[in-house]
Amino acid sequence: MLSTMQDVPLTVTRILHHGMTIHGKSQVTTWTGEPEPHRRTFAEIGARATQLANALRDELGVDGDQRIATLMWNNAEHVEAYLAIPSMGAVLHTLNLRLPPEQLAWIVNHADDKAVIVNGSLLPLLVPLLPHLPSIEHIVVAGPGDRSALAGVTPRVHEYEELIAGRPTTFDWPELDERQAAAMCYTSGTTGDPKGVVYSHRSIYLHSMQVNMTESMGLTDKDTTLVVVPQFHVNAWGLPHATFMSGVNMLMPDRFLQPAPLADMIERERPTHAAAVPTIWQGLLAEVTANPRDLTSMANVTIGGAACPPSLMEAYDKLGVRLCHAWGMTETSPLGTMAHPPAGLSDEEQWPYRVTQGRFPAGVEARLVGPGGEHLPWDGESAGELEVRGPWIAAAYYGGSDGDHLRPEDKFSEDGWLKTGDVGVISADGFLTLTDRAKDVIKSGGEWISSVELENALMAHPDVAEAAVVAVPDEKWGERPLATVVLKEGAADVDYEALKAFLAESGIAKWQLPERWSVIPAVPKTSVGKFDKKVIRKQYAEGELDVTQL
Repeated sequence: MLSTMQDVPLTVTRILHHGMTIHGKSQVTTWTGEPEPHRRTFAEIGARATQLANALRDELGVDGDQRIATLMWNNAEHVEAYLAIPSMGAVLHTLNLRLPPEQLAWIVNHADDKAVIVNGSLLPLLVPLLPHLPSIEHIVVAGPGDRSALAGVTPRVHEYEELIAGRPTTFDWPELDERQAAAMCYTSGTTGDPKGVVYSHRSIYLHSMQVNMTESMGLTDKDTTLVVVPQFHVNAWGLPHATFMSGVNMLMPDRFLQPAPLADMIERERPTHAAAVPTIWQGLLAEVTANPRDLTSMANVTIGGAACPPSLMEAYDKLGVRLCHAWGMTETSPLGTMAHPPAGLSDEEQWPYRVTQGRFPAGVEARLVGPGGEHLPWDGESAGELEVRGPWIAAAYYGGSDGDHLRPEDKFSEDGWLKTGDVGVISADGFLTLTDRAKDVIKSGGEWISSVELENALMAHPDVAEAAVVAVPDEKWGERPLATVVLKEGAADVDYEALKAFLAESGIAKWQLPERWSVIPAVPKTSVGKFDKKVIRKQYAEGELDVTQL
C-alpha cells in the first residue's frame, strides 16, 4: 500500500525560494574592516543568486551538472553561489584555500571544475595554479583585491558585479531529482590524496532541517549566527543552507578571522550564536583576557572539528558564553552529534554530558565495532571504532569523471556503514565520548592510552596554551606518549616533573604518564585547524625536537 502524500523533491531550490520570500527581511552581514559592515537582506541575496544563475547559464554556458568551484571567504557573495549553483542543476565545489597548492590543483582537476568564483584577495593563490588547471574555462572575481596578476591568463575573466548586473531576477529553475549532486567537498588529505564527498539535494535539505531542530542548534529568525567555520569546511557545517531555511541572520567575517576583529564584530553586532573549531575560541579567549570585551550576547557556541578541552569550556562559562560540543566529519555533512545534556539536571550534573561529543540526532544511526569486528554494547565502557549511517552520511567517495564512485574497505563496511576512524564509547542513553582517532591512539604494552585525554589534562595547566600528545616507538612497551606543549606568553621556564605531577593529580593513571617531553613554539595545524600530529611524529623521528626524557 502506498501513501496518499505528494512526492515533492527536497532541493536547494526550495530552500532558496523559501528564504528569499518567507524570510526576506533576514540579513547577511559581511565584515569589511570599515566602520560599517556590508548588509544584504535574504530577499536581495535571493534576487542576486537568481541573477548569478542567469549569468552562469548565458555567459559561462553552464547548462547541466558542471562543477563550479569557489575559492572564497565567508561573505554574502559566497552565500549567493551556495544557492544559485545547486538550484540551477550544477554542482557547487568549495575549495579549501588553506591546502598546499599541489593538493588544491589535484582537487580542481579531479573534480573537473569548469569555472571558479574567487575573491580578489585570493588571486595570488589561484593565478600561479592556472597553468596546471586545464579544465578551468572561466574566472569570476568578487570583492577587493589586485587584479594585475590576471593579465594574459588563458581562462576568460569576469567581474562578479558586472557579470550579474542587469540580469533577470527570475529563472526557469529545473525540477531536479533530489538525489542529484548539489555540492562537493574534499577531505583534507592528511593520508593519501584528498577524497571527494558529494552531497545530494536531499541530504542537504534533511541535514538543514536537523541543524534547525532544538536538539541541534535550534536557531530562529530572532537569532544571528557568527559563521566563523569556513564555507569550504563541510559547507560551513551546513549553516548557510540551514539559516536560509529558517531565517537566521548570518554574520560573515570574510577574511577578518584574527581574534581582535572577531572580538570587535561580536561586541558591535551582538550575535547570539557562533560556530568554529577550538583553536578559534582559544585565540579569542587570549584576546579578551588581554583586552576585555563584552561577549555576553553570544550565549551559545557550537564547537567541533576537534575535541574541546574542558578547561576552555570552563573559561567561557565564566564569560557568560556556553560552548556546546559537536562531532562530525566531511563524510557526515557534518552533523553527527551535539552535547545537549538531558533535561532536569543541575549545572554540576550537566557537566559529565557537556564534555562528551554528544548525543546522536534522529537520522544518524551509530554502532561501535571492536578490533575483531564484533559489535560492542552501549555501556559507556566498551571502546571501539565508531561506524555511522544515515540520509546525510556518505556511502562512497567521488571517483572522478572517468570512474565509478569508490568504496575503500578501510572507510566503508561490507554492509554500507561509514567507518569514522574515531575510537570511543557510547553510554546507554546515546552519548558519545571519543577517546582518540584510531591512528592517534597510543598502544603501550597491549593497553590503549588516549592522547586526547592527556592533551585536555595538560591544557588545564595555567602555564600551557596548547598541548599535543603522539605515540613514539619504545623498545620495552612498543609505544609511549610524547607530550609536546606550547607555553603561554609570560610563563616561567617549563618544569616537566611538575607537569607530570599535575597530570597525576588530575587523575591520569601512573602507567599512562609521559616520560618524553618537548616545548614547541606552536602545535602544527591542518587546513581546517585540527592538530596535525603526523608533523610532530615526523619531527620526532628525524630528531628535530628537543626532547627531555624523565
